[in-house]
Amino acid sequence: MANKKETMHNPKLAASKPSASTQKLLDISEIRDDLIIMKDGSIRSVIMVSSINFALKSVEEQEAIISSYVRFLNSLNSPIQIVIQSRRLDLDAYIEELENNAKKQKNELLKMQINEYIKYIKDLVVLGNIMTKKFFVVVSYDASGKSDTSKTFMQSLTEIFSPSAAITISRKNFEKYKMSLYKKVSYIKSNLNSLGLLTTTLDTKGLIELFYSTYNMTVSKYQKIYDIDEMRVDEE
Repeated sequence: MANKKETMHNPKLAASKPSASTQKLLDISEIRDDLIIMKDGSIRSVIMVSSINFALKSVEEQEAIISSYVRFLNSLNSPIQIVIQSRRLDLDAYIEELENNAKKQKNELLKMQINEYIKYIKDLVVLGNIMTKKFFVVVSYDASGKSDTSKTFMQSLTEIFSPSAAITISRKNFEKYKMSLYKKVSYIKSNLNSLGLLTTTLDTKGLIELFYSTYNMTVSKYQKIYDIDEMRVDEE
């Protein structure tokens, strides 16, 4: 028992506990004005893009889409990031609504049919392993003109274990950077729309929900984030 007690209170073991928070390891400084502000001073905007059923298009339509997409990529003068997020189909809200309707149903036959349908939906999602996909285009603006691709592997590795302090952006410069980024976002959305895709720019709430569900995949399914107004920090 003495050895066990010494081990539990060993100061060397206690000192080995990690003190840095997960937030320090992220490149994100803050999210405001519908934009992501990175620690290196650059800013990002996220566009959510719809999908098209390419396989159902005719050969001529497929070739036209491919040609338009190639022209769009060749017209870009700065890199963009295309993110595809795959998740298991979440029908919890739909199932909950059906269960509430079943409880209110006075007709026993209809109530039994609703419950059987609920069971069918649950089995279909589990056994079928149905996945949903969301598509995002991340557009960035860096006033310094530097790109993350210019960093060497060792530089990136060093930043992971020794994250630098966030670069402060003045309100005047932020507004200037924001206008430049908006022009890029508008251009990219216009080109994507010409391909028959629907686009929408994520606002502050959408960005917070995106990162919350991305970094908390299990928890976010059962525990929703607070209202955006309760999370907002007053600016100085």
